[in-house]
Amino acid sequence: MKNMGSNIGSSGRLSTEEINEEEEIPRLDISKFQAREEEIERKKMEVREKVELQLGRAEEETRRLTHIWEELEVLADPLRKDVAIARKKIDMANKELKPLGQSCQKKEKEYKEALEAFNEKNREKAQLVATLMEVLFQNLISTAAD
Repeated sequence: MKNMGSNIGSSGRLSTEEINEEEEIPRLDISKFQAREEEIERKKMEVREKVELQLGRAEEETRRLTHIWEELEVLADPLRKDVAIARKKIDMANKELKPLGQSCQKKEKEYKEALEAFNEKNREKAQLVATLMEVLFQNLISTAAD
């Protein structure tokens, strides 16, 4: 700024030329400031647009991923159901097999005991038949010798 004391006229006021110069400097500063603000605002808008664009892309990708995830669940869900059904049937078969196995073992034991008793009676019968045959044969010989 210029020295104000030397520019004061006889009336003690600044001349219009000097006032215009002093007003022009703040106007220049204001217009630079406004231009800077406009530049900042323009950049803010550009950044906002880029962010909104990226957000839109991200939302679209999220929708695509959600759709793909749902498709995978649909594909995996029948498999899970099939596996669950198979496991349930296996569990039921195991529950049915346990008493059947016990019954089979019990009957197998009874069969072995019955077979052993049968064989024992068969041997006893064979000995009795052999003894009878011997008695008959000796009786036939003693009757023939008389």
